[in-house]
Amino acid sequence: MPVDQDNTVPARSVSQLAEVLAKGCKPRDLWRIGTEHEKFGFVRPEAVSGDAAPQAGRVAYSSPPYTPAGIEDMLTGVQASEPDNWKPVLDAGKIIGLTGQNAARGSAISLEPAGQFELSGAPLETLHQTAQELSEHYETVRPLARRLGLGFSPLGFHPTASRADLPWMPKSRYNIMKNYMPKVGTMGLDMMQRTCTVQVNLDFGSEQDMVRKMQVAMALQPVATALFANSPFVEGKATKFLSNRARAWTDTDNARAGMPACVFSDNFSFESYVEWALDVPMYFIMRDGKMRDVSGRSFRAWMNGDRQDGLEDVTPTLSDFEDHLTTAFPDVRLKQFLEMRGADAGSQEMMLAQSALWVGLLYDDAALESAYELVKMRPWEDYVKMRALVPAQALDTPWGEGTVRDLAAQMIAIAMDGLQARGNVDEESGVDEWVYLSPLTSLVAGAPTQAERWLERYYGAWMGDVSRIFLESEI
Repeated sequence: MPVDQDNTVPARSVSQLAEVLAKGCKPRDLWRIGTEHEKFGFVRPEAVSGDAAPQAGRVAYSSPPYTPAGIEDMLTGVQASEPDNWKPVLDAGKIIGLTGQNAARGSAISLEPAGQFELSGAPLETLHQTAQELSEHYETVRPLARRLGLGFSPLGFHPTASRADLPWMPKSRYNIMKNYMPKVGTMGLDMMQRTCTVQVNLDFGSEQDMVRKMQVAMALQPVATALFANSPFVEGKATKFLSNRARAWTDTDNARAGMPACVFSDNFSFESYVEWALDVPMYFIMRDGKMRDVSGRSFRAWMNGDRQDGLEDVTPTLSDFEDHLTTAFPDVRLKQFLEMRGADAGSQEMMLAQSALWVGLLYDDAALESAYELVKMRPWEDYVKMRALVPAQALDTPWGEGTVRDLAAQMIAIAMDGLQARGNVDEESGVDEWVYLSPLTSLVAGAPTQAERWLERYYGAWMGDVSRIFLESEI
């Protein structure tokens, strides 16, 4: 979706940087759906014996003595299985991902800090294509993983491992973040190593369209957190939180995360977002193919010509700014498209439902206007307060005279109308895109969240053995 910038064009002004974002504006017929989803690796029981059993919930980069294979084997295995479709991505000679070619063009496979395996889907026209892409990815990963003695589970927070238990992937960016995170929050390393998410990336047609979509999506992101809560366990125990992933984000790095107040202002614009992003502390820059640690520096000061340690010999470029945008982590991130970042990873049906929810709300004009009218009924501070409460209470979080479940029901009804208005019927099955909202309609009718279902298993059939979640949630 993004448009790469020339690394030789100097970054000189806010208006110039706003133009970088404005290049994302597209006519409606070019709007696409890009779904990204992560999953934790684990060692299957038949591949573990004796003293190795406690390590079953972690998979290192390379094959260590206690596991049959590593994440590196997964990447090379996927590439070998479809050599025409995948090209390896290297960092200091280590394979850290794959970029799609030919049939997989536009997609990528990457690694999160502790080896969470991520598919960044291609920009697709319909949710039916998204469903097919997800199924095909699972059909590629599942047999390869089982041959290697591994499995993958999409859960919001690692249910058994401590941070010390988990490995670090050989990715330069993560080394910088690992050193910086403890300086600015208590749960940044948890976010990096122990969380998995699903997000959908969507387009906008103009600055005005971006503003409306950004404001609706930012306000309602905590509702998505509640609907998709899927991480009630930490280090083998049930907690008082239904989304420990969302809890981690409440104290990761609040200078770059959360719900920026500028988004809700009456005059929000591309330039407003740039102004906010310029005050997000930097992580790195790329020069001569190498990543330079400039964590904590100010992009604004650098652009203004002020002295910055580690930046004395270089001038900021548009490419530097695009890199910098990837280090901002608001609940909805603006680049040359919008990223919805509020949901835990979950079952295949729930991950499709997450994409369907936002497509239904944001890609039909009438639905978007209805969603905006819904959001305007309360001040933005109320949505910020909701964000702090939903990790523990999810859909039972108080909202007005009812709960967030009531707000979610209104939200899903609007999304249903939006998907029906799109009229995208799958030629083979004859079903409309709105069918992907089915798991959410059950939730607002009173069904338990994914997290609550796991807690029922924990206190019931599992008899307190959280490790059983791996096979039961396996893709």
